[in-house]
Amino acid sequence: MAKNIQAIRGMNDYLPGETAVWQRIEGILKQVLGSYGYSEIRLPIVEQTPLFKRAIGEVTDVVEKEMYTFEDRNGESLTLRPEGTAGCVRAGIEHGLLYNQEQRLWYIGPMFRYERPQKGRYRQFHQLGAEVFGLQGPDVDAELIMLTARWWRALGIDQHVTLELNSIGSLDARANYRDALVAFLEQHKDKLDEDCLRRMYSNPLRVLDSKNPEVQALLNDAPALGDYLDDESREHFSGLCRYLDAAGIRYTVNQRLVRGLDYYNRTVFEWVTSALGAQGTVCAGGRYDGLVEQLGGRPTPGVGFAMGLERLVLLVQAINPEFKAESVVDIYLIASGAGTQTAAMLLAEQVRDVLPAVKLMTNYGGGNFKKQFARADKWGARVALVLGEDEVASQQVVVKDLRSGEQQTVAQSDLAAHLQALLG
Repeated sequence: MAKNIQAIRGMNDYLPGETAVWQRIEGILKQVLGSYGYSEIRLPIVEQTPLFKRAIGEVTDVVEKEMYTFEDRNGESLTLRPEGTAGCVRAGIEHGLLYNQEQRLWYIGPMFRYERPQKGRYRQFHQLGAEVFGLQGPDVDAELIMLTARWWRALGIDQHVTLELNSIGSLDARANYRDALVAFLEQHKDKLDEDCLRRMYSNPLRVLDSKNPEVQALLNDAPALGDYLDDESREHFSGLCRYLDAAGIRYTVNQRLVRGLDYYNRTVFEWVTSALGAQGTVCAGGRYDGLVEQLGGRPTPGVGFAMGLERLVLLVQAINPEFKAESVVDIYLIASGAGTQTAAMLLAEQVRDVLPAVKLMTNYGGGNFKKQFARADKWGARVALVLGEDEVASQQVVVKDLRSGEQQTVAQSDLAAHLQALLG
């Protein structure tokens, strides 16, 4: 017997019961994005490898250790996308969407990183991201954060996420801070772990993001990034805080928040939660005003965020165990007797013509009435339509409310109106 082939470790199947929950959550997210005027862009999952090396930074963990990179048959180096911003910028440049234009875009789909799989963090994971181009003020930074806050309220998790903010300033300000931080770290090499020693010269700001408690204690005496900010970045960050204060959005300024990708400048933010155990990031982003030019386009300001959907689904279900998908079926059509199956199929099509939004399933495979009603319950139907030989002959149908148990015989010509009133 041939050995069963299984899914690749860290790349998961999502079964119908799970995808239905995902669809409900995604529907809420997309509705809110639409209410702010954002438009969907669909991007390829494979890009040329230099795109990510140039955008993310060659000395980041993502590029050094996590990318799925391979050569195609022409010897070209390709990479499964590890994040969405770089591809979105590439598409904007390639199709002329960015220069002297304002764009509000969102995307959704799988991303790929080779790392140790753990709950809510997989090698193939799914992200929803939003990007805004052509606007450089703190007002649009605030809008993106307000948009995410509206998501949390709509999903019922707003009391379980907290917002952390920081400004990492301009490239020049960050270079000055980098020198001061490296000088400090050089004096305390004996207290740094292997990961921090590796990053100390190649990407020292990532040391601020270390999860090592001893390193974090050491950093209490390190130079503060906020002391090195340029005036424009200070003013931008103050404006952002004023907008959030006016909107009633609570936040904490975390001067060690730097984000893991090189393209960020000025605003960075994270929504974090402890409801899944150790504190974890739910949604994160910031401003990247130099990225479009870095990838070959004309100077264009940009700001955006990305959110891992696996972790969001886990969080929603942890906070509200009763959160379930909408029922697969509104109406289940039951038929028994000679000639009733054809009549049932045609009646179902007539209902769908008039009520296209209603989810109607027709029983197939026979079975007595008891078995068919059991199937209706299994699919979570609210209403059963029952056709027997008498109903087919008289052009009627029995409509049974499976919640109340009440039933009524109606003419098939009146069925759509009756169902509309019954289902609201």
